[in-house]
Amino acid sequence: SPIVPVMLGSSARALAVAAALTREGYDVRAIRPPTVPAGTARLRLSVTLAHTPDDLARVAEAIATHLR
Repeated sequence: SPIVPVMLGSSARALAVAAALTREGYDVRAIRPPTVPAGTARLRLSVTLAHTPDDLARVAEAIATHLR
Protein backbone atom coordinates (compact mmCIF):
# COMPACT_ATOMS: atom_id res chain seq x y z
CA SER A 1 0.00 0.00 0.00
CA PRO A 2 1.26 3.50 -0.70
CA ILE A 3 2.49 5.58 2.20
CA VAL A 4 1.28 9.16 2.23
CA PRO A 5 3.45 11.57 4.24
CA VAL A 6 1.99 14.71 5.77
CA MET A 7 4.95 16.97 6.45
CA LEU A 8 4.69 18.88 9.74
CA GLY A 9 8.27 19.92 10.49
CA SER A 10 8.52 19.74 14.26
CA SER A 11 8.44 16.54 16.26
CA ALA A 12 6.14 18.10 18.85
CA ARG A 13 3.57 19.05 16.22
CA ALA A 14 3.70 15.63 14.57
CA LEU A 15 3.24 13.88 17.92
CA ALA A 16 0.35 16.16 18.93
CA VAL A 17 -1.54 15.76 15.66
CA ALA A 18 -0.95 11.99 15.59
CA ALA A 19 -2.23 11.67 19.17
CA ALA A 20 -5.34 13.71 18.38
CA LEU A 21 -6.09 11.62 15.29
CA THR A 22 -5.52 8.39 17.22
CA ARG A 23 -8.06 9.51 19.83
CA GLU A 24 -10.52 9.95 16.95
CA GLY A 25 -9.93 6.38 15.80
CA TYR A 26 -7.39 6.88 13.00
CA ASP A 27 -4.26 4.74 12.85
CA VAL A 28 -1.66 7.43 12.17
CA ARG A 29 2.04 7.41 13.05
CA ALA A 30 4.28 10.37 13.83
CA ILE A 31 7.64 9.86 12.15
CA ARG A 32 10.44 11.97 13.58
CA PRO A 33 14.21 12.06 14.00
CA PRO A 34 16.28 10.00 13.89
CA THR A 35 14.09 8.13 11.38
CA VAL A 36 13.88 11.30 9.26
CA PRO A 37 16.14 14.38 9.21
CA ALA A 38 15.64 17.04 11.88
CA GLY A 39 12.92 19.52 10.93
CA THR A 40 11.10 17.06 8.67
CA ALA A 41 8.81 15.25 11.12
CA ARG A 42 5.66 13.99 9.48
CA LEU A 43 2.59 11.86 9.79
CA ARG A 44 2.63 8.58 7.95
CA LEU A 45 -0.63 7.27 6.52
CA SER A 46 -1.00 4.00 4.63
CA VAL A 47 -3.72 4.00 2.01
CA THR A 48 -5.16 0.76 0.66
CA LEU A 49 -7.93 -0.25 -1.70
CA ALA A 50 -10.03 -0.96 1.38
CA HIS A 51 -10.30 2.79 2.01
CA THR A 52 -13.25 4.46 0.35
CA PRO A 53 -13.22 7.97 -1.03
CA ASP A 54 -15.35 8.93 2.00
CA ASP A 55 -12.72 7.45 4.36
CA LEU A 56 -10.04 9.54 2.70
CA ALA A 57 -12.15 12.69 2.80
CA ARG A 58 -12.85 12.17 6.52
CA VAL A 59 -9.21 11.71 7.47
CA ALA A 60 -8.19 14.66 5.29
CA GLU A 61 -10.72 16.86 7.07
CA ALA A 62 -9.59 15.59 10.47
CA ILE A 63 -5.97 16.37 9.62
CA ALA A 64 -6.89 19.82 8.37
CA THR A 65 -8.86 20.49 11.55
CA HIS A 66 -5.85 19.65 13.73
CA LEU A 67 -3.48 21.73 11.61
CA ARG A 68 -5.53 24.91 12.05
